[in-house]
Amino acid sequence: MKPAVPEPSPPPEGPTAGNGTVKLPPARSDAPVSPVARKNGFMSQQDTQAAEAQHPQPSVGSIAAHRQHAVSATVSDLEPDLDADLDTFEESPTGGAVLPQGRFLDRERSWLAFNERVLELAEDPNTPLLERANFLAIFASNLDEFFMVRVAGLKRRIATGVATRSASGLQPREVLEMIWARSRELMARHAACYHEDVAPALAEEGIHLVRWSELTDKEQARLFTLFRHQIFPVLTPLAVDPAHPFPYISGLSLNLAVVVRNPVSGHKHFARVKVPPLLTRFLEASPGRYVPIEDVIAAPNHLEELFPGMEILEHHAFRITRNEDLEVEEDDAENLLQALEKELMRRRFGPPVRLEVEESIDREVLDLLVRELKISEAEVYPLPGPLDLTGLFRIHGLDRPELKYPKFIAGTHRDLAEVESASAPDIFAALRARDVLLHHPYDSFSTSVQAFLEQAAADPDVLAIKQTLYRTSGDSPIVDALIDAAESGKQVLVLVEIKARFDEHANIKWARKLEEAGCHVVYGLVGLKTHCKLSLVVRQEGDTLRRYSHVGTGNYHPKTARLYEDLGLLTADPQVGADLSDLFNRLSGYSRRETYRRLLVAPKSLRDGLIARIDKETQHHRAGRPAFVRIKVNSMVDEAVIDALYRAAQAGVPVDIWVRGICAVRPGVAGLSENIRVRSILGRFLEHSRVFAFGNGGEPEVWIGSADMMHRNLDRRIEALVRVVDPGHRAALNRLLDTGMSDTTASWHLGPDGEWTRHATDADGQPLRNVQEMLIDARRRRRGTATP
Repeated sequence: MKPAVPEPSPPPEGPTAGNGTVKLPPARSDAPVSPVARKNGFMSQQDTQAAEAQHPQPSVGSIAAHRQHAVSATVSDLEPDLDADLDTFEESPTGGAVLPQGRFLDRERSWLAFNERVLELAEDPNTPLLERANFLAIFASNLDEFFMVRVAGLKRRIATGVATRSASGLQPREVLEMIWARSRELMARHAACYHEDVAPALAEEGIHLVRWSELTDKEQARLFTLFRHQIFPVLTPLAVDPAHPFPYISGLSLNLAVVVRNPVSGHKHFARVKVPPLLTRFLEASPGRYVPIEDVIAAPNHLEELFPGMEILEHHAFRITRNEDLEVEEDDAENLLQALEKELMRRRFGPPVRLEVEESIDREVLDLLVRELKISEAEVYPLPGPLDLTGLFRIHGLDRPELKYPKFIAGTHRDLAEVESASAPDIFAALRARDVLLHHPYDSFSTSVQAFLEQAAADPDVLAIKQTLYRTSGDSPIVDALIDAAESGKQVLVLVEIKARFDEHANIKWARKLEEAGCHVVYGLVGLKTHCKLSLVVRQEGDTLRRYSHVGTGNYHPKTARLYEDLGLLTADPQVGADLSDLFNRLSGYSRRETYRRLLVAPKSLRDGLIARIDKETQHHRAGRPAFVRIKVNSMVDEAVIDALYRAAQAGVPVDIWVRGICAVRPGVAGLSENIRVRSILGRFLEHSRVFAFGNGGEPEVWIGSADMMHRNLDRRIEALVRVVDPGHRAALNRLLDTGMSDTTASWHLGPDGEWTRHATDADGQPLRNVQEMLIDARRRRRGTATP
């Protein structure tokens, strides 16, 4: 069944296109695709329009399930959630007027605009120098994942004939060609930032990133010794000739294409040398001087060690990006764990979606690579070396604190310990007195959430612990606490989401370790990822059982909790405890409960609940009562939710959206969205929390939780939002949203044409407020260590 369009609102007042629809401004994403881009298309078959099977979507009166990240485990990643599925959208006939066509911005262009904002932080001279290098690495890492997931998914759907037009109105091939053109521009700009700005600035600070030809004789001699003893033994040159077929090139691996000549026969040969991925990306030639490892391998006398007796004619670095998204048919898999392990083995052999080469590459060698890899010219990206600037993560790790953001160490939340001391706070006693609203990384994760679970594991009165794990670290104290609890005889249920993208191997490992310790390990519901962040502790207190709960917006990952901005609610509220018990029973058993007391849960009630509250704000506004909608998310692309926001804005309700990454909303369109503002904030911490606030006629309602406004979150994941009831907590969250949306706060503003404009200084050229630094300083003031 094709999804239906939500019930439309009355015709808006304001400029129209002459047919009753609002006239929208042009957006760059809607521009026609150039003939050159069309010529470079990789497919020759007809572009089909077979629709993907989707969940049905009723009208706004009863919105039910609609449709389907990744924050990578790398703690420095700054990417929004990615989703391999294309977000199809079709208008269906409905009675009355409809919202205008073209009201959604293209999500792929929006993602590329997000990564451009990351690049702008690298280009900003006011960003600390090593942080600029870090943002360059983050940009490169983000783009790698974008090609592995989004571009690969788009190509797969075009090839199989199931790709349909996007909600923005673009055809799949137009989207793909736009991605090729836009990503090419950004990658060139990224390389220029490194070569013309960041690398020279690093050199002025004594951090020299050099090529082999720039090394002294002494440095080259030192690296030759290193090559002979630590690099050469792990290298494997692979020849290409009638007896040796073209080798498989693994995704994201850095390689050397080497052309050699047999001095006896005079014949030229091609060989591939893979740069070992486990070795250090930049090698220290001498104190403060670093050279890419591929330069060390490619040095003339070093290649001669690999090809003795042959003449080395030329060598060129290249890098392939492959489709690395997973497809597991859960309905047919008797054992999801085994099915996923098999699919992870197949991931290595996904088709290529991008070829990066050094711009100096010989045309004949490039033609060979294009032909053997079966990749189109449009997917070839010539760049100045060195390739793969994710290696700058290593440079950012240098011990030069004066070139980084000032160090910040989070303290214990004041409601958990009035006076910080060496002794651990009694979490249960604190929660019996009040709910605790945590804001990481400003509030310590280790002395709050981690301490909560560690105390539960050690407490003899605790009978049971139930926990979701989406991503966690390799040396997780959370996992250790759960194992300790199981070994001490407590009932421990752990829902491990083994399908968390790019963390599958780690999660499989920890799932098996938990099982071996006696934990009850389950993997969620067939067809649904479990993305909610929940902990439930059941404790015997006298003749009664009390439930203690944690509902969060971020993963139970102690390392990323120091770098990701997230919220969490610790509470002993019986309603929340009962809700979590019901939800865990659904996840581990056969419960079909769909309604909860203080939770909104996807895929059944979350979209419905939010849209109902958005619509209610229109009623409050028309009745003269206080009304507003404020949303903070990572991504905003769900059409049903966006249309609800448009209808509220048309009615006069002010709508504020604070989004880190993708946003398909067109704000500021007369007659449609002039009451909608969209802001984005990027900085030293990854803005990851999700907050939903409503004026509610003067009695503000605020929710926090795990869900972004994306199809996969609302339809193909178990997500949970919890209602915040403490007046002080609601006020604090609304103050946070006010600050993030304020014109005096540094941020990017989204325009109706889909373009983001950075606002970092005021009219006098003075820096605007940095919301993250403000929150850091507030915590320091609380401890008496604020900056002057």
